[in-house]
Amino acid sequence: MNANNLFPDRKLHEECAVFGASLKNDTAAGMTYNGLLSMQHRGQEGSGIAVCSENKIICHKGLGLVSEVFGNREIRNLPPGRTAIGHNRYSTTGNNTVANVQPFVTDYLTGRIAIAHNGNIINARYLRRELFKRGVDFNASSDSEIISSLIAYETVRSFLSGQDSVNKTLEGVIEACKKLEGAFSLVILNGKHQLIAVRDPHGFRPLCIGQNETGTVVASESCAVECCGFSFLRDVRPGEAVVIENGEITFSEQVLPEKKKGLCVFEYIYFARPDSIIDGLNVAQARREMGRILAEEAPADADAVSPIPDSGWEAALGYAEASRLPFLSSFVKNRYIGRSFIYPIQEQRESAVRLKLNPLRQNVEGKRIVLIDDSIVRGTTCALIIRSLKEAGAKEVHMRIASPPFRYTCYFGTDIGDEKNLLANKIDPDKMAQSVGADSLKFLTLPGLEQACRQACLPLCRGCFTGDYGIPVEKICKEDFE
Repeated sequence: MNANNLFPDRKLHEECAVFGASLKNDTAAGMTYNGLLSMQHRGQEGSGIAVCSENKIICHKGLGLVSEVFGNREIRNLPPGRTAIGHNRYSTTGNNTVANVQPFVTDYLTGRIAIAHNGNIINARYLRRELFKRGVDFNASSDSEIISSLIAYETVRSFLSGQDSVNKTLEGVIEACKKLEGAFSLVILNGKHQLIAVRDPHGFRPLCIGQNETGTVVASESCAVECCGFSFLRDVRPGEAVVIENGEITFSEQVLPEKKKGLCVFEYIYFARPDSIIDGLNVAQARREMGRILAEEAPADADAVSPIPDSGWEAALGYAEASRLPFLSSFVKNRYIGRSFIYPIQEQRESAVRLKLNPLRQNVEGKRIVLIDDSIVRGTTCALIIRSLKEAGAKEVHMRIASPPFRYTCYFGTDIGDEKNLLANKIDPDKMAQSVGADSLKFLTLPGLEQACRQACLPLCRGCFTGDYGIPVEKICKEDFE
């Protein structure tokens, strides 16, 4: 291996789903499967489950949807175990190979761990070089593999130090996380049936806990907790580590120094399922409020309000309520086609849009439509949709976006991409309207977005709108390449 080329992929943003279960019975693998199914929207490129069975960690993972990776045979072959973790992968760039699918399992001197990670580590290349110098080898091109190797390395250091410790794995996790810069919500499994959950000290990515009489689960979203029959307990706090054994929380502490907190606002705008509650705010409620405020800020002379399914639905309801315009459905959605945003290649996105949404001519013909979407990144998708509406007879299409314009890249796991490719950095809203074929186009303002999300417990990261990330991103990334 060439030490100067330790990362073949230059950008490794990942917006994913993690799930972990610690139960009082041997059904943790099946529970994790159900949890991943309920969070399929967070990643469609790969899925995996690691189970601790008889003090051994067994992992199965593959490319595709959860139901494709885990057919009847694969589900039956998962061993019984009280503890398991799982992951749904979405990578915006990089190699879509099984090697990059999580969980990552790492063997080390005193045991074996498996980890699942949601987020993006911005000093990953530096950490990889340092571990490489110490003899650590790598098989994948994901920053998540680095986290797994770093935890294993720090766990061995803790073991060799000779100091008394009840939980060497937890010590290794804490020491490793102190070295990580960026976004990470982690679930970690060791061979002693311990489940450890950690959230970065900024709180960039969500992570929550659920409980019932059978045990405790952790998940990226509360919808997964509830779909699996657990009661939502609370969010994991930024910088907190939680240890779960035999279905009970045995440790819960702030282990990382507090930093400027900032949950990714895109969770409320797009990523999360509407029935999830993240850091105290229901996602559907936030999106509906975005629509109401958008109607006040950007009214339109029109006949009806319609969403782009599905993420524009709640915002369109709010817009219709505030504007007192009828709400109607403009499209029939083929629900067997995945979300276009989730496809990493633009040609795949465009093909999916054409197959996924078919206009309802009888609802739109001769009407002036206010079309609501959650965001515009490159503009290609909404241009195809507007064209299809007008071909179906819509008289006018006024585009309203329930978020501010994206102007800056995201370093923490959201597919915002290169700033030079963002439509808002190329042209103003009037020219954007012309570019996508709309009769008018307006965005929710940043104050309007903040007002809509005012009930969230944490401040919000709005770096993709403002360029202020609350962390010295440019300095860290520059050092990462030196």
